[in-house]
Amino acid sequence: MPGGALQAAMGMSPELPVTHGARRLRAPGQSAILLLWGLSALAWLGAPAAAADGCPGSDAPIATDRPDVTNSSVVVPSGSLQSENGVNLTVRDGTQILDGTNSRLRWGVAPCFELLVDLPNYFAALRGHAISGFSNVAPAVKWQLGPLPADVNLSLTAGIGLPTGTPGIAGSGAQPYLQVPWSRELGGGWGISGMVTAFFFPSDPINHLTTESTFVIERAVSSRADVFLEYVGDYPEHGPSRLLLNSGGVYRVTPTQQIDVHLGFGLNRDAPALVFGVGYSFRIDGLK
Repeated sequence: MPGGALQAAMGMSPELPVTHGARRLRAPGQSAILLLWGLSALAWLGAPAAAADGCPGSDAPIATDRPDVTNSSVVVPSGSLQSENGVNLTVRDGTQILDGTNSRLRWGVAPCFELLVDLPNYFAALRGHAISGFSNVAPAVKWQLGPLPADVNLSLTAGIGLPTGTPGIAGSGAQPYLQVPWSRELGGGWGISGMVTAFFFPSDPINHLTTESTFVIERAVSSRADVFLEYVGDYPEHGPSRLLLNSGGVYRVTPTQQIDVHLGFGLNRDAPALVFGVGYSFRIDGLK
């Protein structure tokens, strides 16, 4: 899922109000950073064993970074352009916020390597009082480093949110991030995946770092449809954590088109009470 939309929906913007009084959990900031670098180093060492033919080709079905928070561990095929879009309704403290179009463009520029950009996402209050405006533009690069031993797929993403959005929505200043999504097929249509992300906020005088961890159990219910259950935890360097239970499914209308739906519930007071969204994604091949 595009990072800017998720950050604002979960209340990660340094300038968005947060509900106080909830039990504060220890933020695993240093541990998550060490884990990120450790995973990156292991993947780098294992990368020579992963040949380019282990990465997707144009004959592979579409694999998106939505509707779950956990991004795909595989890249877009070389020479392909993928557009992922959606609309979310978020309920928090009696306020209802609609945001869209949650657009992420992904371009496979080489085998196992893609460029991606999250376009500005607009937030508007349907009920209650909330700031309206746009999230940041966030370009990034993604490198698929698997498949690795034990049939694990793993990628490394590095990006930055540029200060183009509404400060009350996106926060202030440039916001780099480092991300490692992974996945493993278990057989029988079952699979697990997850992601560790470090979001950096250099311009925020209090909270310079928020780490995020996710874990997903997914099941293929047919050759075209998958369902999933996901845990999402956001852990600011200072302040309360935000925990979310997300669920949903995807249906591939064609091998290069997908519709999706997701429904999430907050597990503590500082997370949104509810997040509901639908989306449509498509891929265009043969653009070399």
